[in-house]
Amino acid sequence: MKIPLLNLVGQYQKLKEEIDAAVAGVLNHGRYIMGPEVRAFEASVEQSQNVKHAIGVASGSDALLLSLAALGIGPGDKVIVPTFTFFATASAVSRLGSIPVFVDIDPLNYNLDLNQVEAILKKDTGIKAIIPVHLFGQPCDMERIMALAQAYNLQVIEDACQAINADIFFNNEKPSPVGDEAGLTSKVSRLTSNPLRPTRKAGCIGDTGCFSFFPSKNLGGFGDGGMIVTNNDRLAEKLRVLRVHGSKPKYFHQVVGYNSRLDTLQAAILKVKLKYLDEWTNQRMAVARQYHQEFQNQGLTDKVVIPEVTPGHVFHQYVIQVAERDQLAAYLTDQGIGTTVYYPKPLHLQACYAKLDYKAGDLPVAEDLCHKVLALPIDPDLTPEQINYIVTNIKQFIAL
Repeated sequence: MKIPLLNLVGQYQKLKEEIDAAVAGVLNHGRYIMGPEVRAFEASVEQSQNVKHAIGVASGSDALLLSLAALGIGPGDKVIVPTFTFFATASAVSRLGSIPVFVDIDPLNYNLDLNQVEAILKKDTGIKAIIPVHLFGQPCDMERIMALAQAYNLQVIEDACQAINADIFFNNEKPSPVGDEAGLTSKVSRLTSNPLRPTRKAGCIGDTGCFSFFPSKNLGGFGDGGMIVTNNDRLAEKLRVLRVHGSKPKYFHQVVGYNSRLDTLQAAILKVKLKYLDEWTNQRMAVARQYHQEFQNQGLTDKVVIPEVTPGHVFHQYVIQVAERDQLAAYLTDQGIGTTVYYPKPLHLQACYAKLDYKAGDLPVAEDLCHKVLALPIDPDLTPEQINYIVTNIKQFIAL
C-alpha cells in the first residue's frame, strides 16, 4: 500500500473542472496582478472567517512581515516567538531589525508555554509584541494571550498559517459537555454539533492574523500565497498600501512598502477551494478520530504520544511523539507510508541566531521534542483501511 503524506494531485482531480474554469477566466481577461478575483477571494474569506478585512499578500511569510511593519515594530524591538515553529515566524521579526525572544512550548499541544510567557513579561518591560502560533492547526489559548497583551501593552500578531478555519472558544462560548467528557468521540462531535457555533476564528482575534496558502496547507494554492486579516480599519488601509510598494495612489509613495500581492491566478484557484474548506476540515477531524481509535485498539497509547483532539483543532498535521523517531520514519518509508519531521531543530539553536546567546538546555521541552515528533499522513481522504495500515506498521516497528 502506498500512502503519501498528502495527495494534492488527487484533490486537484476532484475539482479539476471548477479550477480549470477559474484559471481560464483569468487567462482570458489577462489581469494577472490585482485582478478582480483577488478582491472576490478576500471578500469570501471575510465572510467565512467572520472578519472585517482580508488583505491578500504574496505568502504567509510576507503576511507576518507586513503585519509587524504596519504595527510599528522595528529595530531593537523585542517580540515573543515560540522556538518550535516554522522559521518564517522568527525571520519576519529579524528582517525588521527586531529581536525574537524565544519561548518554550507545551509538551502536548506544541503551542506557547504561557506560564513562561508571563514570567518573561514580568521581568522584561521591553517586549513590544507577541506572535502566538496555532501550530499544526491547534488553536492557542487566545483568551489568556489577549489578557496578557492588555496587561503588558503588547501587539498581537496571530500566526494562523497552519490553522485557517480553526474555532476558538472563550470561556463563555465553550460547548457544553456531551457524553463521556474524556472520550474522543464526544470531544470531536462537539466541533460540528454544538448549536452555539463560535464566531471567532484563529487569526481573527489579535491585531492581525496571518494565513498561508502554501500548497500543503488546509487551504492551499498552486504556489505561494498569503493573507492578513484584521478588524481594525486603519490597520487594514495601512496594510493595503504597504503591499503595493507603499503607494497610494499609484506612483505616489508616502512610505517605503513591499512588493507583496496575491497573484490573481492563485486567488481564483483559492476561491474555488474555499467552498470546500468546511468539508475538508470535518474530514481531517474524522481522520484524527480514526487514528485515535486505532492507537487505542492496538494498545499503543502508552508507547506513542498522540495529539490532543480538542474543540477547534483543524489538524493541519497529525504529529505523534515516539522514541527512535528516525528509525520509525525509515521503516514507514519502506512500507510505502509518507512521513516528515516538523521540526528537527528549534529556532533558538539555529546558526543564524547564535548571536542571541541561547544555549542547549535553555528551552528543554522543544529541544527534546525535536528528536521525537513525526507527522503522519493526514489527507482528508484517508480511509480507515489506510489508517489501520499505518498504525499496524507502527506497532510492528515497536515490536521489533
